[in-house]
Amino acid sequence: MERKNWDLETKMAVVLEGLRGMRSISEICRAYGCSEGLYYKWRDKFLDGGKEALLGGGGSRSCQEAEIEKLEKIIGKQAVQIEALKKIQKM
Repeated sequence: MERKNWDLETKMAVVLEGLRGMRSISEICRAYGCSEGLYYKWRDKFLDGGKEALLGGGGSRSCQEAEIEKLEKIIGKQAVQIEALKKIQKM
């Protein structure tokens, strides 16, 4: 069986449709071509993310700070490179 790469929008559409309860999970999974086990995995991750957000996002905050630090380092390196290129260009 071929493995699919699901994009975020499709995953959210599947999970939200399941949470709305208008159709059964098996009908939704058949329509999108995913397994029920995969649906429940996505749903659990989705709900865990919501719980974290409501609690203040304690864990995700440190991830954001780490990402900001990484990007600041990249920007610093690029600033040094730009200044070096400007000096070379003036010569």
